[in-house]
Amino acid sequence: MAEITAALVKELREKTGAGMMDCKKALTENSGDLEASIDWLRQKGLAAAAKKSGRVAAEGLVGISVGGKAGAVAEVNSETDFVARNETFQSFVKTVADLALANNGDQDVVLASGYPNETRTVAEQLTHLVATIGENMAIRRMASLSVSQGVVSSYVHNPVIPGLGKIGVIVALESAGDTAKLDAFGKQLAMHIAAAAPQSLSTDDLDQELVARERQVLVQQARESGRAEDIIQKMVDGRMRKFYEEVVLLSQTFVIDGESKIEKVVADLAKSLGTEVKVTGFVRFVLGEGIEKEEGDFAAEVASLAG
Repeated sequence: MAEITAALVKELREKTGAGMMDCKKALTENSGDLEASIDWLRQKGLAAAAKKSGRVAAEGLVGISVGGKAGAVAEVNSETDFVARNETFQSFVKTVADLALANNGDQDVVLASGYPNETRTVAEQLTHLVATIGENMAIRRMASLSVSQGVVSSYVHNPVIPGLGKIGVIVALESAGDTAKLDAFGKQLAMHIAAAAPQSLSTDDLDQELVARERQVLVQQARESGRAEDIIQKMVDGRMRKFYEEVVLLSQTFVIDGESKIEKVVADLAKSLGTEVKVTGFVRFVLGEGIEKEEGDFAAEVASLAG
């Protein structure tokens, strides 16, 4: 058996584009034979997947799974929207969301979990899909919420099938009130979150660096008016209240009626149910949010291929 040196692993990696650990395993399985290791990686779909892993995957789907007093949301990316319409891909996203729910949104645990009805783990099933479908894919992120009593409600914007779409929201309502009424409101609140894109639940939860930066900008703007410092502070305080109304969920105006603050709507619901209702958290995933997409010139690409 040939010695499996770092140089041999490096050579195999350069030839196949597979990961370092996959290359080491391939060489171990094939007694250090380089060509046999290349074939082994190809058979496992690892070489093909690795070659595609550098391509930007900003399309795909957001999946939601809700059950009992918990809910989870997961984003799985692909390179094109065409793949997102593939039933196999959709089934994979739905399964990942279900596993996120079962494992409290712990992505490392989900990736290492066995994929239902397969001998592969979730991570290996993803690699298999990349090799089979021919596009780079990635399980980008996942999160979950739960309550001790109450509901976790959800909303998917423009679903391609139930539970899968481009924007997914889950929101947790802690309450001993009627669950059907709580869930009806929860779905409306999740819809509001999808539309209004709050950055935090309350002012206390807001990123304090963001608050400080916003206040500094407003102070500088106000000082340009040339007014006295005490007037400037009042101007800034007023504008900060407006800022909170834009980014803090409980301070936002409910999109369903266009006039009530979310905080008041929740209080009114609690009064009607005869028990306390508390919004304890929300998660809002927008497909591809924050991913830097490649802007291609299709005409130039065709021209270059034509020589």
